Order: sequence, then C-alpha cells, then structure tokens
Amino acid sequence: MPDPQLVLAARVQAALAAAFGPSHADDDPVIRPSQFADLQANVALPMAKKLGRKPRDVANEIVANLDVADVVSKVEVSGPGFVNLTLADGWIAAEAQRALEDPRLAVPEAERPQKVVVEYSSPNVAKEMHVGHLRTTIVGDAIARILEFLGHDVVRDNHVGDWGTPFGMLIEHLLDLGEDAAARGDSSVSDLTAFYQAARQKFDADPAFAERSRNRVVALQAGDPETLRLWQVLVDVSKRYFNAVYTRLGVTLTDDDIKGESFYNDLLAPTVAELEDKGIAVVSDGALCAFPPGFTGREGEPLPVIIRKSDGGYNYSTTDLATVRYRVDTEHVDRMIYVVGAPQALHFQMMFAVARMAGWLGDEVEAEHAQIGNVLGTDGKILKTRAGGTVKLAELLDEAVERAGAAFDQIEHVEEFDDAARARIVEAVGMGAVKYADLSVARDSEYIFDFDRMISFNGKTGPYLQYAAARIRSIFRRGGVAPEDATGPIVLGDPAERALALTLLGFGAALEQAGATAEPHKLATYVYSVADAYTTFYENCPVLKAPDDATKASRLALCAATLRTLETGLHLLGVPTPERM
Repeated sequence: MPDPQLVLAARVQAALAAAFGPSHADDDPVIRPSQFADLQANVALPMAKKLGRKPRDVANEIVANLDVADVVSKVEVSGPGFVNLTLADGWIAAEAQRALEDPRLAVPEAERPQKVVVEYSSPNVAKEMHVGHLRTTIVGDAIARILEFLGHDVVRDNHVGDWGTPFGMLIEHLLDLGEDAAARGDSSVSDLTAFYQAARQKFDADPAFAERSRNRVVALQAGDPETLRLWQVLVDVSKRYFNAVYTRLGVTLTDDDIKGESFYNDLLAPTVAELEDKGIAVVSDGALCAFPPGFTGREGEPLPVIIRKSDGGYNYSTTDLATVRYRVDTEHVDRMIYVVGAPQALHFQMMFAVARMAGWLGDEVEAEHAQIGNVLGTDGKILKTRAGGTVKLAELLDEAVERAGAAFDQIEHVEEFDDAARARIVEAVGMGAVKYADLSVARDSEYIFDFDRMISFNGKTGPYLQYAAARIRSIFRRGGVAPEDATGPIVLGDPAERALALTLLGFGAALEQAGATAEPHKLATYVYSVADAYTTFYENCPVLKAPDDATKASRLALCAATLRTLETGLHLLGVPTPERM
C-alpha cells in the first residue's frame, strides 16, 4: 500500500533534480500532513538557503517541474514557501481498491529480508511471572509478529533464567517435599512463588540445608546426571506455567523458542578464552574484566564488564556475550533485538561494546536494546499489591477479565449471547484491553496501569477497537453479505469516505516504521486512527441504507477494507478481535 507521503517525496525529489540539477536529487524533502491540504512539502526553505534565493521563488520553480497530475488534484504555494498538495479522490479510491483486492492489503514484503532474533519475555524458572514480565512479553511478541509480516526471518528467543546458584536450594527443597509432588501438580510446587520463597527461607535459616544446596550447585555445574534430572523437573513445571500464561495472552512463544541460560553453559569457557586471547579480558582485583572505552564512573575511573568473577564463576555478562557470539557465528543473524527493561540499558551498552571489541558485532549486524519502561500504579509509583508485594501476572489478568465483564454488560449489544459466548468475548476483551493499553504507549515510557481507563469502550482503548471491528462485521451480517464479497468499486463522495480511504493508505508506512524502530506503539496509534476515521464515516455515511446501489457497493467495500486493516493490525499487535460483541 503506497504511503502518499513517500509517493510525493519521490516526485518532489525528481522536481528538485529537474529544477536545480542532479546534485540536489538526493535532498530529502519533508512531506507532512497539513491543516491547509492533505500534505505539505517543506523543502523550499532549506533549499533557498543553499541557493541564496527567495523561498517562494524556489517553491514556484519546484511546482513548475512537479509531475503529480496522476496523484494530486491541486498544488499551491503558501506562506513563506510551503508547497500544499491535495490528493486526487480518484487516486485515493484506486489505491484503496488495490489494497482491498490484495491479500496483504498492498503491503510489500521487505526487499532485503533479514534474519532477526527477538529476545523477549525471559522469565525465571521456579518463579511466577509478575507484572514486569507483561511488557517484555507482549511488546516482544508484537515486534516479532510485525517483522514476520514484513517478510523477515524471525527467530523468537525466550532467554529464560534456568541456571545458576539458586537451583541448588530449589532442587534440595524439591527433594524435601518429594519429587512426586511435582508430578501430581501439588500446590507446594505449582505455586512457584511460594515454592521459591520457602526454599529461600530454609536456605537462610537452616545451615545444613544451605550446605546441601551449595553442594548441589557444584553437582549441577559439573553435569551430575541425577542433579540434571531433578533440575529438569523444575524446568518442566515452570514451562507448564509459562505456557498457560502465554496461551491466555495469545503470545506466539513455544517450548522450541526457549534458549535459557543453561543452553549457553558450554559456550562460556570458550567465550572467555577468546576474550583473553585477544587481550580484551584482563585480571582486575582478582576478577577477569573487560574495559570498553568511553564508560567511566563518577570519579572518571574505567567501568569494568566482569567476565569471570574472582571466585571463578560466570555471570549475566558472560552469558550475554556467549549469546552474541552464538547468534553471529552459528545462527548468522543480521539483527538482534533485546526486549528488556530500561534499567539494563548500561549493561547492554557495555556488553555490545565488548562484543564489538571482540569482532563479534560488525557493521553488518545490528544489536539493539528495545528498552521497556516500568508499569506504574495509579499513585504514580511502581505497581505493587496492597501489601506492597509484586503483582502476579496471572492475578492481574484475572482481574482484567472480571472488570471487562462488568464493562461489557453495560454497553448496548446488537444481539444476545449465551453464557459460553459471553465468557469467550469477555476473556478476549480483558486480554485485548491489557495488551493494547501497554502497546499504545512508547515501549521505553512508563505508563499507569489503570483498569478503569483501559477497559473502557470509549477512547484509545483495546475494547473500543475490538468493538469497531465487531460493528463492521454486524453490518455485513445484517446486509447478508460476506466481507470478502464486497468488491466495490470504491468511489469517494462524502468527505468522511475520503478521510477513511486516505487513512487506510497509511497501513504499510505504519508497519514499516514500527518494524524499523521495534516500536509497536506506532502501529497501535495507526490502528486507532483507522477506527476513529471509521466512526466518523459510520455516523455520516449510511451503508445498508445508502441512496443507491453503487454507493452501497462502494461503502461496503470501504467497510471491508477497514475491517481487514483493523483485524490485521490488531492481530500483529496480538490483540484478539471477537466477531460479535
């Protein structure tokens, strides 16, 4: 689907070359929406400075060489030298028709597809997921979906915390409870938070248990078969829990996507050895460290990346460096996106710097930290329970569905629902509300988790968008027409029709921007703009009671194009769209 801004930018570039010579063909004209026309080209002012001429004279010469008759119905120079462009109704209608007829809504696949690894969710084994995992999980999943739709080879990577010293105490606690408790699904094991807390309390209070735990860590790291078997029991219990949460959220992660810390265990020593051989890792205060240039402390002293601790143990930095090395050497990725909390920004900056020093990250490989901001309560502080504890993700989702049900019962419904249908719809509304509220804000921003706002069927919310899609489907049911049979042709008459069709043409550009920057909120914002434009269209342009058959056919086609755009966009965000509401 061609973005009008990109189409016209190319035409303006050609006009620059024709008017002022090929040397100006690479100048990047700024094309943006305008209150005076559909779009405005701001290129004359910067060009005038380069040429030493008046901006309006430059603008007039650009217009004289501008070939846009097939796209634009009106071109005029305004103000100090802006070029205002009004798109032709026929061009907008033809492009909307082309999108309607294309299985991909006229969104092209990437000319140069990349292999992209998206690391997201990353919970810890034997610990319940909390509200902090909500953002990394759903933002990462949206990034993966968007990039995949654009034609990239996406590798989903769930870098779970499944290795390290805590597993000594967890395995010993499991043995104390009885291994069969895990097989039976007893709450003493399946309640992961309680299980972890009980193990920690015993470790702190019982010296004998603590000693057993330390010995078990040694056995685990040495690859003792029985210890590894018990470790796997804990991993399997956790996987069942993770998958239940992922299924409920509609997240596309599977067990095959898990590459936990344990996966890289055998790669740690070779990674450290290579850093030593290259002179990057040196001993400092007993620990093996790398000192990437440009990172200093308050006193100006070089900041270290600890590669191996003074006791000989490895840490997160070691594992992350081994991960980069594996992804480049074995998986041959072109781009790595780490969807991880913003507090880890310095860690990733320094880790990437060390990887570049080692030659693992060259110009041909992109590595980026897609920072995730905190979730705040309505008091503006980090979201906590009333008792001050961490909010469990499962409990948060339960409350979302409960509140969605109450809100759902208050709105006007076109038809009746039985209890089973209502339960399915309310579950989808609850999940959609939580996910869209998160995805609609910039991922690196903090946002306030406010049920009253996110569950509302009005405003920039998931339920509003879901209801918009369901309302379109209800039109087709009442008209006895399948959306796929509404083929137009699209003809624009009413201003609301034109505004809706023009908005639909921005789908491809919104996807490109969201994928290029790993920022799903750009797609979320666009999808809302579609629903908003459709609401105005719905209020001003009767569809089933259109004045004539041609207008009815055109408006049904616009409805079909809108429905597909809404549902495709929401699907790429991971937001479900019930057919009836």
